[in-house]
Amino acid sequence: MRVIHRATTLLNVCRQYSNIFQPTCPASISSVSSMSTSSSTPLAPVISVCHGGGPMPVMNDPGHAELIKSMSTRVPEILGISPNSSTSNPPKAIVLVTAHWTETRPHISSAQHHDLYYDYSGFPSETYKLKYPAPGSPEVAKEVFELLDGAGLKPVLDEKRGWDHGVFIPLLLIAPKAQIPIVQVSVLRSNSPAQHYAMGQALAPLRSRGIAILGSGMPSFHNLRLMFSGVMNTPAYKARNDEWSYRLTETLKIADAEERGKKLEDWRQWTGAEDAHPEKGQEHFLPLIVCAGAGGNEPGKGWADEAMGSPQWTYYWD
Repeated sequence: MRVIHRATTLLNVCRQYSNIFQPTCPASISSVSSMSTSSSTPLAPVISVCHGGGPMPVMNDPGHAELIKSMSTRVPEILGISPNSSTSNPPKAIVLVTAHWTETRPHISSAQHHDLYYDYSGFPSETYKLKYPAPGSPEVAKEVFELLDGAGLKPVLDEKRGWDHGVFIPLLLIAPKAQIPIVQVSVLRSNSPAQHYAMGQALAPLRSRGIAILGSGMPSFHNLRLMFSGVMNTPAYKARNDEWSYRLTETLKIADAEERGKKLEDWRQWTGAEDAHPEKGQEHFLPLIVCAGAGGNEPGKGWADEAMGSPQWTYYWD
């Protein structure tokens, strides 16, 4: 990401916030599959977050201040892992769909432990020492496999690939104790909105088992060329972006899952879509489509944070 060359003060910030490089190791966690579920268990939430630029959110970068606050407070509340949460049912696991893993078929991290994959470059050395020792869950990975396989998506279990920064950067803020088992899932090289929506619909039953679904990308905007070009300050761009954000948000608020999915199939034709997600950068939009599919017949909710000079929305279904 070219954004790395503009982060000139990050080394000092890293040292100032060095405590985040050694998160608390989780207590031992029983097999997720052995945890009892009951008919009274509320649906676990679905949340689509913006993971920000590289590791900058965990470095207290000023351009990510609003996003950092949201991931440290509002998202944990929705997940039920904050003291301020309205629910006392934290998720038994998190299935996280990341924009930084693209495959022909859905790939699923399936080991009990996964190393971190530092898939960014040009940052201070401290950012390559980040730790996030949450456990994986072979049991949940198997459930994900069976659900996606049942939908005809021909998934693949992967014990070796590390968790990329689309996973560990937001989770260092959302769940810093690393206490929740994580299963990472790829997006598809096809970029097909219908296929990604079907992925979400297939994963939706996990919610009734207390397993949350997170999408990690940049759902509102991922165009680094425009971000640093000055174009974003022009009235014409702002008008297109406002229309794009409004159309997307109104679509996600649709309570009927079938109607929502059909409208999302045409997102590439919407005003502002090419600005927000160029043809070669649309993978950062795809985790949101998976989340929209998992939302079922519920209206999506959301809010916008300023991040790197652009409004970035968090959307959720709870």
